[in-house]
Amino acid sequence: MDDFTLGNMMRNKERIPDPMRYKKGLVNYRRAGKSGLKLPEISLGLWHNFGSFDSFENMRDMVFTAFDSGVCHFDLANNYGPRNGAAEENFGKLLRENFRGYRDEMCISTKAGFGMWKGPYGDGGSKKYLVASLDQSLSRLGLDYVDIFYHHRPDPNTPIEETCYALHGIVAAGKALYIGISNYNREQSEAAVKIFRELKTPFVLNQFCYNLLDRRIEESGLKDYAAEAGFGIIAYSPLAQGLLSDRYLCGIPADSRMRKSFTLKEERLTPVLLKKLFALKAIAERRGQTLAELALSWALKDNVVTSVIVGASSSAQIRENLKVNPAFTDEELEEIERVCKSE
Repeated sequence: MDDFTLGNMMRNKERIPDPMRYKKGLVNYRRAGKSGLKLPEISLGLWHNFGSFDSFENMRDMVFTAFDSGVCHFDLANNYGPRNGAAEENFGKLLRENFRGYRDEMCISTKAGFGMWKGPYGDGGSKKYLVASLDQSLSRLGLDYVDIFYHHRPDPNTPIEETCYALHGIVAAGKALYIGISNYNREQSEAAVKIFRELKTPFVLNQFCYNLLDRRIEESGLKDYAAEAGFGIIAYSPLAQGLLSDRYLCGIPADSRMRKSFTLKEERLTPVLLKKLFALKAIAERRGQTLAELALSWALKDNVVTSVIVGASSSAQIRENLKVNPAFTDEELEEIERVCKSE
């Protein structure tokens, strides 16, 4: 390693957060449902680009960029990487090296529910899996507790009572302050809420996919139920894995997620969808926004959505994603609906 590279690494380790981070006014905060917990409207997800093969210095720069802008919520899961656990390990290293004195200014969440290790106990919603997984996550993060612990997906092979009791017990043990669920539909959410209320569990959020192209939480009534029951929705994939940005309007870049990821297929980019994207881009430009800024703003148009989780591969993307304006006129919302429902 040359002296220049070593010098940069040492300076990065000595870097401290911007003392003016809250006075910049770049981020607004919303309560998670009817709880007292506030989250920034934009949260940073550490799913892709925080794994074993990514640049650690780039990770550090992105976390600093977010935190220096007032983004204080960092969303992880046990299997984020790749490899499984790598994102938690990398974020834990950042906490030790740069953010040791700032833990109480951060809301750190993690999850368990997808396959994590071999054998019958490394997946699902059983008490054995959830408790063991969180213990492993805390070890990787170097923390005594997380602020929010989610069950990542419903498990049809485990009684929901067992899952909810396990989550309640995790709070009682001091390993999490709040509980969330993720990918639970309305019916599953109603069943969980009933148990959480009986136990007086501090349940605050359902994390679900929500964007201009994916309206399942509206169509199923889950969004309305969240408002009624008093918990928040935290939206992942608010840009539909990049479709709701300028990235694919003029073709498919070679280095894009569509070329690399199994979750986003080229067949998705149909002529009908492209027509909608260009129409939405025109609306965005009239508002002085990019397509991505419009999409993020739209997801935050009412307070049922507490926050949107953005992924990023650079600090520039994070700064761009902070330019939200969720104040829409009725005419703008009606035009957006016409475009999204067009064929």
